[in-house]
Amino acid sequence: MNSEYFDVVIVGAGLSGIGAACHLQQDCPDKSYVILEGRDSMGGTWDLFRYPGIRSDSDMHTLGYNFKPWKESKAIADGPAILKYIEETAAEHNVDEHIRFGCRVVGASWSTENAAWTLEIRHAGSNRVEQLRCNMLLMCSGYYNYEHGYLPEFPGRDRFAGEIVHPQFWPEDLDYAGKKVVVIGSGATAMTLVPEMAADVEHITMLQRSPTYVISFPDEDWIANALRAILPARWAYAITRWKNITFQTFTYGLTRTRPGMMKRFLLRRVRKELGADYPVDKHFTPAYNPWDQRLCLVPNSDLFEAIRSGKASVATDTIDTFTATGIRLASGDELEADIIVTATGLDLLVLGGVDFDVDGRPVDFGKTVTYLGMMSSGVPNLVSTFGYINASWTLRADLIAEYFCRLVNHMDAVGARQCTPTPGADVEASADRPYIMDFSSGYIQRVLDQLPKQHIDGPWTNPQDYKRDRKLFRKGEIDDGALLFSNETRRCA
Repeated sequence: MNSEYFDVVIVGAGLSGIGAACHLQQDCPDKSYVILEGRDSMGGTWDLFRYPGIRSDSDMHTLGYNFKPWKESKAIADGPAILKYIEETAAEHNVDEHIRFGCRVVGASWSTENAAWTLEIRHAGSNRVEQLRCNMLLMCSGYYNYEHGYLPEFPGRDRFAGEIVHPQFWPEDLDYAGKKVVVIGSGATAMTLVPEMAADVEHITMLQRSPTYVISFPDEDWIANALRAILPARWAYAITRWKNITFQTFTYGLTRTRPGMMKRFLLRRVRKELGADYPVDKHFTPAYNPWDQRLCLVPNSDLFEAIRSGKASVATDTIDTFTATGIRLASGDELEADIIVTATGLDLLVLGGVDFDVDGRPVDFGKTVTYLGMMSSGVPNLVSTFGYINASWTLRADLIAEYFCRLVNHMDAVGARQCTPTPGADVEASADRPYIMDFSSGYIQRVLDQLPKQHIDGPWTNPQDYKRDRKLFRKGEIDDGALLFSNETRRCA
């Protein structure tokens, strides 16, 4: 074969892909690798999204890498600061020299005979297609479609005379000063946009079909900043990271074991912010329990401050139709708007939308069983990074990268070129649990049939418990009887 060959290919140069490359260089220094990035710049989410106020909804002491301290004063960082952090990491580890931009992977074919993936790569801006081969494939392409966001069908959309904007494709020249704005949605994006735009608009309304649980925290972690003033950066970072992980784990655990208590706690805090006369039951009291969907962060009470000022309001209703001048609601009320922002969520894309086949047989991941939430039954030498839904994404991305390196080194040690998750017939027959459990957000529910299934126990599950994963991924047996190691390294006579 004449196509170029690497030991490892990493797909995606965002937060996960850059981190994975750093781990690979550290733990598997003799392995050749390349990062294939479909866009023309690194950073993924933090380069793509440019809407006003774009920020993390996780603290940077847990969203940051375990090997690179976050040194800025703000723990809830804005998009440009996070992008700078990713770029700095890539430069410090010379990972940027391994990135090929404008290279979108559209197909991946595994050959058992050659113990290799053959990737079909389409180059941006042209119809040129080339092939590249590798032994191990690490997917770090995120979980949503970069080409378009999720957008429901809105009756009368074409009648609206103003501008309709999706946050995923924010126009650089959008002028909203002095305008009436309606933001459709109640997730993290909407709750970022509303307070950020409130200072400049005539009025802004967050229109939601149903409420979301919210909680306010300062955007600076005073403990982290104090520790950094007296300790080396790495020590201060490690202590703060573990503090925050412990707090997140404890809080999430209470939402599972004592949901009623947590609900009362969250709503009590909202009432304290907005006053006894504000209709919290209508606008901030979801029908589900806390953390059945992600909890939305309100840094420094900015959303509440915008509501108290009168520049922002919340409407909880369904849309009857768009009109020429705004939106008519099912209740008959009308919201006037010059601009409508459709913060209606993400369109999930399973494994980057790549078409996979194994020895000529197409892979339907919805019919596979997950192995530790990162591999799929019957699919060799493929690891996929999918973070936590109940904690910071990078906590799990780091652990998966570390496990991946352990797996690569184990294969070398036993002389195997192939590792395949291989469940018994009983596991395959009874694995009927969804890939993500106890999480009702629409962006996950819409694609559950395309994701691997879980069994009730063992490695055929998708762990969502950082402390458990930390021990399992770092210290657990690689050769656990569930991974089949085969295709011995060819030796010269």
